[in-house]
Amino acid sequence: MDPVRLSVLDRSRTREGHTHPEALRDTVRLAQELERLGYHRVWVSEHHGVPGVAGSAPTVLAAAVAGATRTIRVGTGGVMLPNHRPLVVAEQFGVLESLFPGRIDMGLGRSVGFTDGVRRALGRDKGDAEDFEAQLAELLGWFRGTSPTGVHARPAEGLTVPPFVLAMGEGAGIAARAGLPMVIGDLRNREKMRRGIDHYRDRFRPSVWAREPYVVVSGTIAVAGTPEEARRLLLPEAWSMARSRTRGTFPPLPPAERVEALTMTGKERDFYESGLTGHVAGTEEQVAHELETVVKETGAQEVLVTTSTYDRAALLDSYRRLAAITSG
Repeated sequence: MDPVRLSVLDRSRTREGHTHPEALRDTVRLAQELERLGYHRVWVSEHHGVPGVAGSAPTVLAAAVAGATRTIRVGTGGVMLPNHRPLVVAEQFGVLESLFPGRIDMGLGRSVGFTDGVRRALGRDKGDAEDFEAQLAELLGWFRGTSPTGVHARPAEGLTVPPFVLAMGEGAGIAARAGLPMVIGDLRNREKMRRGIDHYRDRFRPSVWAREPYVVVSGTIAVAGTPEEARRLLLPEAWSMARSRTRGTFPPLPPAERVEALTMTGKERDFYESGLTGHVAGTEEQVAHELETVVKETGAQEVLVTTSTYDRAALLDSYRRLAAITSG
């Protein structure tokens, strides 16, 4: 397939029998490997109170990743802006950009907590997401030095940290009106994704941050020697998601062989099978064909891979194979 800009979001997923600190160190080590493989950027995520995710402080983890790498871009996918004061977010990214100039991305989302309990702990509620567009404008204003408060964000003011909007729900319209690059997923619902992209491009307003629309499509991609091996990479996350939908918890990832041996209820099986469909998975030839189709249909400038699985060696092998088929 034609060369395409390729990036990775690693959510620091915890695994059965492994600790949260191990998951965070796994993310740093993966970033080093991705840099060697020529990936464009690596992002980390923000989740609070989720048993299966260790990444709760994305700007802190991004600093660790940037400190352990030299050339790959590093950012967040994303900082959930309704959880924070925009001034504090600007200061954090200002520090990151000052320490690692020209390598930092500011991916921003509008989600507010995973459960009611998490939202209460954060002092937020679902309605705070409705203020995302205003929060985004305030955040960008701190970098431009336009805050009406008379306060200056140090060291953010005057720096350029590329902002990206994670397009969930109304995110495509917000990204378009702000004139910002957009990240949209997932690959399992292509028609909905294309509608969001069309909406974004039709309404895009050039800004000091981006003169033209910039689309990043995100989703799970698994590459292996056989279609069966690629599918096995998907099993742990599919089971974990099914568990969260039926039991209200998001557990650490189990090994694929344990998932295969599990007895599931009918409802669990339905969610599990649904979680295995629609992803880009297979051999190099199969994935190259499918991914090329996605890029042509969406006109995306970049693909952000969000794959999580128990077997980190198999995951790295998948990233190696993917890099080889997209490098031209």
